[in-house]
Formats: sequence, structure tokens, C-alpha cells
Amino acid sequence: MAKIKNINGTSQNKCSCGSWLQHWKNYSNQSVTYCSEKSCTDKKLLGAHVQKANSTDEKWYIVPLCAEHNKSVGVIEIVDSVKLVSANKKETCEK
Repeated sequence: MAKIKNINGTSQNKCSCGSWLQHWKNYSNQSVTYCSEKSCTDKKLLGAHVQKANSTDEKWYIVPLCAEHNKSVGVIEIVDSVKLVSANKKETCEK
């Protein structure tokens, strides 16, 4: 399982995709039904700003999470099949 942590206080960040969840869909070429947290079955998803936990990689990524997991402050284990998409707009939707 991949481990991530939320970057809280990013709700004001916007991108040209319309939503961060749409941004994730556009650049992951994936679709998901459930929250990416390994045991969550919530279907109401948001595009969450996260960083890899326990990593020297300090880049920001987007993954689909439910509202509850999007607000959590600890380390979250997500399913390995979910791609982390760069939140850097200069690398994606503003390229």
C-alpha cells in the first residue's frame, strides 16, 4: 500500500480543469468509484492535495479521497492501483 498525507489549507487552490477531481481524472487516465483509502467505500469524492508520506519527495499530488479522509491529518494508506497526479499546473493543465 502507498502511504500519503494530506496538505491541509489548499481548498482555495484552483485549476483550469474545473475541479481537482477532474484534474486527477484528466491526467491519471483512470476512473474510481470509491475513496482511495484502502478500506473506505465512500463514493462522494474530492481531488485531495497530498504528499507522499515518509519520503524525500516533497512534490504535491492529487488523489481522489472522500471528504472525511481529505480532512485527516495522519498518514493514509491508499490502494496501489491509484495514480498520484502532479498538482503542479505548469506540468499539467497550464502546460
